[in-house]
Amino acid sequence: MLCIASEDVGLAYPMAVPIVKACVDSALQLGLPEAKLPIAEAIILMATAPKSNSACMAIDAALADVKECDALDFPRHLQNKHFDGKGAAVVGQHYLYPHNFPNHYVEQQYLPDALKNRIYYEFGDNKQEQAALQYRKSLLEKLK
Repeated sequence: MLCIASEDVGLAYPMAVPIVKACVDSALQLGLPEAKLPIAEAIILMATAPKSNSACMAIDAALADVKECDALDFPRHLQNKHFDGKGAAVVGQHYLYPHNFPNHYVEQQYLPDALKNRIYYEFGDNKQEQAALQYRKSLLEKLK
């Protein structure tokens, strides 16, 4: 059921995972015959919840790129470099901490150069992900 909550329901109803986990834990604690009640609730929740596999599709696409690329140099500002060496051309990490910026968002590169324009996650057409999409659009609009 946890797999169904993550893979099939996914981001359409992200609270499904902790709810199903709580139901399974409750069933284990209760034992039979009462265990059937939280299990039934979890099953019905999974069957009737909106569905989205967008997270599954995104991670699969990202993993495919990782398998294709031998060695990827992540942007310097994400590397844990505290000493650049004497006479280094570039000194410092120059990481922009998003929480130091309005709306806790700042544009900066997170992917390696070879993948920097890749988009892995596509917002699903369900209520939850569409709300996230509108939030993202509002953040980007504020940057203009």
